[in-house]
Amino acid sequence: MDFHIIVLAAGKGSRMKSDKPKVLHTLAGKPMLTHVLETAQTLTPDHIHVVIGHGSDQLIEHYQNYEQAINWVEQSEQLGTGHAVAQVLPYLSDNAKVLVLYGDVPLIATESLHELVTLADNDTLAVLTIDVEDPTGYGRIVRNLADEVVAIVEQKDADDEQLAIQEINTGFMAATSTNLQNWLPQLSSDNAQGEYYLTDLVSLAVNGGKEVEACSPSSPEEIQGVNDRLQLCELECWYQSQQGERLLREGVSLFDPNRIDIRGTLTVGKDVTIDLNCVFIGNVDLADGVYIGPNCVITNSSVGPNTSINSHSVIEDSKIGNRCNIGPYARLRPGTVLAENAKIGNFVETKKANIGAGSKVNHLSYIGDAEIGADVNIGAGTITCNYDGVNKYQTNLEDGVFIGSNSSLVAPITVKNGATVGAGSVVTKDVDEQQLAVARGKQVNISNWKKPSKS
Repeated sequence: MDFHIIVLAAGKGSRMKSDKPKVLHTLAGKPMLTHVLETAQTLTPDHIHVVIGHGSDQLIEHYQNYEQAINWVEQSEQLGTGHAVAQVLPYLSDNAKVLVLYGDVPLIATESLHELVTLADNDTLAVLTIDVEDPTGYGRIVRNLADEVVAIVEQKDADDEQLAIQEINTGFMAATSTNLQNWLPQLSSDNAQGEYYLTDLVSLAVNGGKEVEACSPSSPEEIQGVNDRLQLCELECWYQSQQGERLLREGVSLFDPNRIDIRGTLTVGKDVTIDLNCVFIGNVDLADGVYIGPNCVITNSSVGPNTSINSHSVIEDSKIGNRCNIGPYARLRPGTVLAENAKIGNFVETKKANIGAGSKVNHLSYIGDAEIGADVNIGAGTITCNYDGVNKYQTNLEDGVFIGSNSSLVAPITVKNGATVGAGSVVTKDVDEQQLAVARGKQVNISNWKKPSKS
């Protein structure tokens, strides 16, 4: 059977008080819809259809380069969930399985959906339900004396007895395209909201002699929808706490699992320590024995074994070798590569720089578009002048070079093995091996100098 997934994402989300569609608001650094699409992909569907309405242009533009093909289906009028799914009927292949997801319910788990899809066939409609302490606002699951699901009643249409039911509808549903083709045209908007409810498929299935099977997610947060920024924040906090707990189970030392943010994928080795308020964005890999100090932000980077990244350091698209020492207050910009035992100190910025083994850039320096050899020492206040206003040029410092403090290296330039640049120099020409380069004005001391006085 073909397998189709339908994602409903047409709502305006007015309670978000935003100009962008609700499903583009981010959780853990990714739009809610992206979370749903990534989960959908784990089920290996043949087709993904996303029903859109408000902000459709923004959605299509945002996902124009998305790795999996998406069939965007316009719902010009928002007439309910049943109406939304009906817009996809022309695109469903015969005798296919169909799963309905929601773009504003971002944390549904693959395992829950797999069980739901497995239950569905031509004789069975599958629904995802859960028991909650406070069912207010949700559709209630009505069962008969044999404990079979026979209907879902929305809050506004429920009587007092039905309102007391604590088993609720999550909205997730799986059926065959054959049954959907039969049931969806029969939906009526004769209800309190004047909408075509997808939940009415349950009674249609029962009346047609079909079974309705229910399964449940492992946690209520999986099926938590987002209608405003408060709910989004609550879900973000839960997600991050789960990530913290995962790291602790994997052997990471965390000072507080609730004070770490993972906005992507973080993989860790053994004996890793992460201090407070650290943020990991994109794909980050921390090898054995890595220490991350407080208030660091690391994006799309790998950190080698036994390296220390001290507080308030920002690292982006960089590769850091073994036993390096970075920060505090260091900034490694994209293209930085550190070999083993390299040191980048406080208030140092690097960009597109290869720093060799054992080399040190300890204080207040900028190293950009540079090839730095092994055992190079770069003094405080040194900068590579790599940009002339139009083009960028490279600085090459070979093994064993010593650069004195407050030097400016005007690229393109090469300082060869073992050479030294005197402090305060502005170097514009290559320096040969073992040479000393001094390029600064001669000091003049004036005797009997009188300081200016106040007028």
